[in-house]
Amino acid sequence: MNIKIIFSGLFLLCSSLMVSAQTMWTLDKSHSKIGFAVSHMGISEVEGSFGEFDGSVTSTSEDFIGSKVEFAAKTASVNTGNERRDGHLKSDDFFNAESYPELKFSGKIVKEGADYFLAGNLTMRDVTKAEKFKVKYNGTIEGRRGPVSGFKIQGDINRFDYNLKFDRAIPGGDLVVGKMVSITANIEMGVKQEEGGGN
Repeated sequence: MNIKIIFSGLFLLCSSLMVSAQTMWTLDKSHSKIGFAVSHMGISEVEGSFGEFDGSVTSTSEDFIGSKVEFAAKTASVNTGNERRDGHLKSDDFFNAESYPELKFSGKIVKEGADYFLAGNLTMRDVTKAEKFKVKYNGTIEGRRGPVSGFKIQGDINRFDYNLKFDRAIPGGDLVVGKMVSITANIEMGVKQEEGGGN
C-alpha cells in the first residue's frame, strides 16, 4: 500500500477527531452578570454592570483548559443605578460610548498549578492590553437542553491604562473615582444549540 495514502488517511482522521472534539458554548445571559466596582472618594465603592453583552467559548477538553473565549459588551449599556452618573460614564471622560461602542476580550482559559485563569487581550476605547483574571470553575451539570457550566471570573484593571481619564481629586488627594476597577463576572453557559433545534 502506498505510504503516502496511509499518512494522508491518518492526517484526515486526526483532523476529523480534533474538529469533533471542539464544543461551542454560548452565554446564558439571563443567568450571567458582568459587574464592576470602583472606589468613590476613597471611602466607599460604587458598583455597576453592563446590560448588553455576549460571548462564546470553544472548548477542547472537559476541564476547559485551553478553551478559546470571546466576549463583548456595549459600553452604552453601563448601569450603576444613577442616570446622571451613567451619562458621565458614557462620556469622553470614561468610555466615550459614541466613538467606542464596545469593549472586547479575546483569550484562553489556562491553568497554573491548581488555579484557573482567563488570559488574553482586553480592548477598551482605542487601547488593547494583555490582562489575566482569576477563574473559579463551578462545574458542569446536565441541563434540560444539554450540559450547563458555571464560572466566576475576578480581577482588577487600571482604568488609566485604557484612557478612562477622569482624574478629579478631593482635598487630601484621594480620587473621586478610583483608578483601579474590580471586575466580577458570574457566567453560566450552555452548549450551542443547532439552528432549528427543539425547545
